[in-house]
Amino acid sequence: MGLLLTKLMTVFGDREHKVIIVGLDNAGKTTILYQLLTKEAVHTSPTIGSNVEEISVRNTRFLVWDIGGQESLRASWISYYCNTEIVILVVDSTDRERLTLTKAELHRMLAHEDLQNAAILVLANKQDVKGSMSVAEISQNLTLSSITAHPWHVQACCLLPASLDWMRSRVIAN
Repeated sequence: MGLLLTKLMTVFGDREHKVIIVGLDNAGKTTILYQLLTKEAVHTSPTIGSNVEEISVRNTRFLVWDIGGQESLRASWISYYCNTEIVILVVDSTDRERLTLTKAELHRMLAHEDLQNAAILVLANKQDVKGSMSVAEISQNLTLSSITAHPWHVQACCLLPASLDWMRSRVIAN
């Protein structure tokens, strides 16, 4: 009976899926977390440490960790990797100067053994700002096409409900 109950719970999404939101400081990680949670824009302040929220999408539960992106905090990202199924990398589409740093952080993360099975969702944030980089430009600069060991997806942030659908499809596929 217990095995049957466990299988039914898995089918109906009772399992929680761990997601981490990372990116450089001022990319918009916390704003995105709370927009996903509340479906509305909220005012936030810089994250010192982390924020964690549970977000449900059609019987699929995500435990989402928003991790501070200041330089002094990036070394601690590694402590959040264990059991992570999805990494959301938030990129400030207006910050051309630090895109190389974002790329280095992304590829350093992907080399970590605890993330070997994680899917990557890159959110090109601040697309509404004049002069922002396009999704294609960000994808090219981050060399996403070279990532073959992880399923990945990149999109503009104005499509956040689609982001949730993509995350759900990844965990269901596994």
